[in-house]
Amino acid sequence: MNLEPLVRKDLLSALRSFDTCVVSNAIETFEVRLRNVGFADSRIRCMFEDAPPLVGYAATARLRAGEPPMSGRIYHDRTEWWNSILQIPEPRIVVLQDMDEPPGVGAFLGDMHAAILQGLGCVGYVTNGAVRELPRIRGLDFQLFAGSVAVSHAYAHIFDFGHAVKIGGLEVMSSDLLHGDRHGILTIPAEIAAKVPEVAARLQQTAQRIIDFCRSKEFSVSQLRSMMRELN
Repeated sequence: MNLEPLVRKDLLSALRSFDTCVVSNAIETFEVRLRNVGFADSRIRCMFEDAPPLVGYAATARLRAGEPPMSGRIYHDRTEWWNSILQIPEPRIVVLQDMDEPPGVGAFLGDMHAAILQGLGCVGYVTNGAVRELPRIRGLDFQLFAGSVAVSHAYAHIFDFGHAVKIGGLEVMSSDLLHGDRHGILTIPAEIAAKVPEVAARLQQTAQRIIDFCRSKEFSVSQLRSMMRELN
């Protein structure tokens, strides 16, 4: 049976209305973590930059693709991994740490596995490794974050379901709430998640007032100083 979502559906929808930069700014105001943690670094790229923000709960595992199995030609799909994904509340985002060095020898996820994950209630996929078959996955309305793009799946296989993983410097635990878009991907601490949309809206409004003021004929440095204090 699925776990209960940590955040109500209406709040998840509210989070989707903000870009990841605004969400990051809102999280900073709560001072629950340092400002240089909680997000993946530039090694992880959004594959479909024109897609709307992605919000969901992390279903974690690890991946290797560089070594063949001890017997046979391929690794078989691990159906127990699918069962572990279903223990995470919807919407789900699969997060796979590629353990090859360097990562990205092969791409586990192509159009077929994207469709399988979508059938399991997943809305996106995050890896420090590679992805492939991008045009067909774009047509599925399924978001990808990855370190690279590859031609082959090589010997891709999944293990260590549900453990903490690290993707582009970001540590992700099973069921962590993720938010991502063209700028990158981050975790939203559960204890403040319900408060983030309200703060994000206020920060967005304040920033827009400053932008409008800077473009107006009334612009002055003294007034700008006063307005900037609202952001601190």
